Amino acid sequence: MILTSSNTLENKEIIEYKGLVTGESLIGANIYKDLFSGVRDVVGGRTSRYEEEIKKARDIAFESMNEKAKQLGANAIIGLKVSYDNLGGTMGNTILVTAYGTAVKFE
Repeated sequence: MILTSSNTLENKEIIEYKGLVTGESLIGANIYKDLFSGVRDVVGGRTSRYEEEIKKARDIAFESMNEKAKQLGANAIIGLKVSYDNLGGTMGNTILVTAYGTAVKFE
């Protein structure tokens, strides 16, 4: 599956637009306890554990989106966007990671 943020595929002819595909993933409130309760791994002002969790959530969203595109018979997703939203919550924060784009078939 080719993923691109552009609206075209260089040197490829898009023969069919299959439609919008999305993938979502949530990071729950417990991550904050896990991140800050033990030894913090901070390198250059960045918390690598938090970045790992965000990457896992993004990968799950991509996998879900790719599966939906494959089910439509697509072999690429164009116009890819990723958003991160803080949903709040009573016990802390929940972050929603959403990946979306247009599933297409190319030759």
